[in-house]
This record gives sequence, C-alpha cells and structure tokens, in this order.
Amino acid sequence: MQYLCRLGTPEGAVIEEVHHSSDAKALRADLQRKGFHVFDVKPRRALSVALPRRSGRGKLSTQRFLVFNQELAALLAAGLPLLQCIELMLERMKEPLFREVLADIRERVASGQELSAAFDAHGELFPRLYPSSLKAGERSGDLEKVIRRFVRYLQLMLEARKRVVSALVYPAVLICLSAAMVVVMTVFVVPKFAGLYADLEAELPLITRITLGIGQFVQANWLVIVLAIGVGVWVLRRWSDTPAGRIWFDHLRLRLPILGPVFHRFGISELTRSLATLLDGGLPLVPSLEIATGAVGNSWLREKLTPTVQRVREGRALHAALEQTGVMEDIAIDMVKVGETTGALGVMLTNVSDFLDQEVETRMQRLLTLVEPIMLVFMGVIVALLLVSVYLPMFSVLGQVK
Repeated sequence: MQYLCRLGTPEGAVIEEVHHSSDAKALRADLQRKGFHVFDVKPRRALSVALPRRSGRGKLSTQRFLVFNQELAALLAAGLPLLQCIELMLERMKEPLFREVLADIRERVASGQELSAAFDAHGELFPRLYPSSLKAGERSGDLEKVIRRFVRYLQLMLEARKRVVSALVYPAVLICLSAAMVVVMTVFVVPKFAGLYADLEAELPLITRITLGIGQFVQANWLVIVLAIGVGVWVLRRWSDTPAGRIWFDHLRLRLPILGPVFHRFGISELTRSLATLLDGGLPLVPSLEIATGAVGNSWLREKLTPTVQRVREGRALHAALEQTGVMEDIAIDMVKVGETTGALGVMLTNVSDFLDQEVETRMQRLLTLVEPIMLVFMGVIVALLLVSVYLPMFSVLGQVK
C-alpha cells in the first residue's frame, strides 16, 4: 500500500514523499531508523477523498488541463518562480474541482515538496504520464521545456482522438436511421395490411408471413422487449467495468472489420508517443516504458504489452521485447531497432507515432468513402424486402381475380 509521509530531514528541511509498505507503524519506525523526523503518515488515497467529483470518474477537463499547462509554461518562460506561477494560476482558475486541487498543490509546493510529487498525490485526476514528465524536468533543470513537450503530446493525442470520433459519427448516424426505419416499417406500416389480407382470405407468401409475425410480436410485447434490452445493456455495462469484461470488449473492438486495425494502430501510437515524450524528457527507459504501457487506453493491448517492462529490465533490447508481444507491425519494430542502434530512440518512436497516426487517418478516410454506398445499398435492400412482403400478396390476389 502507498503512504504519503511528511518528514523532517536531518538538515532541517520538511519534505513529503510516497513510500510503499504493508503497515503504517512499520513504515514510521523504518523512517525514524533512517534519521527522519516523522510528522505524518497516511494512506495516499486519503488525500483525494474530500475532493468533490465533477463526473463519475472524477476527471478534470482535458481541454482545461491543456490550457493550464500552456499558461504555466509561458509563466516559467517569463522567469517567474514556480510558487508564484501556481499562485497566479490559482487566482484565475474558475473550475471548482481544479481550483481545489491546485490550492492543495500550492500548499505542498510551499512546504518544500516537488511539483511532480504534488501532482502525483492527486494521480487519479491527472494523466499518469504527467507527474513523471514533471519529475524528468525537475531532474534536468528545464521544467518549462518538458511542460511544452507534454503540451505537444497532449495536443497530438487529442487531435487523433477527435479524428477517430468524427469519422465514426457519420456511420453511427446512418446505422441508427436505418434501424429506426426498419422498426417503423415493421411495427407500424406492415401490420396495417394484416386486416386487408385477412379479408381477402389470400394465401400469404412466406416472406409476408414472417414480416407480419415479427410486427405483431413486437406490438404485443414491446414493453418486455424494451425492458429486456435495458437489462441487457445494464448487465453488459456492469460487466464491461470489470477487468475481465473490459479486456474482452477491448479485444472485440480490435477484431472488428475495418475499424479493428484503426483501434489497434491508435493504441500502439499511444504507447510510442508516450514513451518518446518520457525519454526525451530525460527519464530512463524502464520507468518510461512502465508508465507508457499504463497509458495505453485499450486494456487488451495494455495486458499484452505489460510483460515488455520485465523483459527490458532483464536486459533484452526494446525492439526484441516488443516483437515478442506480437501486437506491433514489422515496420514499427524495425524503426525502434534503428532508434536503439543509432541512439535516437526518442526520435524514432516519434516517427513511429506519426506513421501510425497517418495510417489511422488514411483508413478512416477510406472508411468514410465506403460507408455511404454500403449503407445506402443496405437500406435499399431492407426497404425492397419490406415492400415485396407487403405488395406480393396483392399481386397474387390480382392474378387470381384475372
């Protein structure tokens, strides 16, 4: 378990550090043996319990966080001390959750704690990559440069997500409209002809009997169907919140035709861009890889990539460890290998990310090109089948009359 410890050093400074231990009393005794004066030891989670949550996940606005970092980098570039920068940002902050978190961060920095540790104490609200990037900047002495690099990383990831979401909106709208049209035709239009066919005492074709049966069943049991769908959605959502369910759904997402490769490349791009950002900031490879792996949004990919950290820690080359996962393309592996050989791993990882982002954009454009004619053909076939099922008995009756 993680504990946040407020300590007094033998030199007289007051610091706050995060330590791992199974017991608070044992941790306190161990720190005292090392010469620290222990002011306080408390579980790390206790720091954020009192914070109000703006949403179910308690996440801050990504756009607001991006603007905050841009302004912080500008203030640092102007030569202002870090504590004064935070105080100026706090005066202008209007978002309640962010304001309360920032006030706590100001107090921590004022008491001598590093900025990276202050943000890490609220790790559930910020990207995991952020405190590590700040720590790399503090070690290199160029915090402003590292923050600007993180801002650029965040901008690129937001742009990639927006492109994917924008490309999926149009197909989703077409699918919803098609489903609504089929429901209206089957439930409200086709059953109107049932009485007419009964009066004519005509023998109905199979397709008409199926269509009428579906419409009558839905009309008679619509409440049960709606409840069943609602319960099914609720159960699936609850299961998707579990680790096993999340992995299953993320794996299914990667296996989708056309869209699967898009989600796959986007996940690998998250890994390589995060890793490049941390390495360029001066963080060692193993901790950078551990953080970048945790930053991958797709849980199935993340599970496949996690063993890479231990393999690299044991001395294997990064490209060999990534190749063993079986989730990266050969061209990406080759680019990582070239980066390791030439000593320009960060640059090559950035190139891999740019290459994958371009692949994602190309595939999304291809999807948009194909989805409209495919959906039009699909809608046309459905409408044709419904019309045939409605009018075919009429043609049969007319033929018998003649």
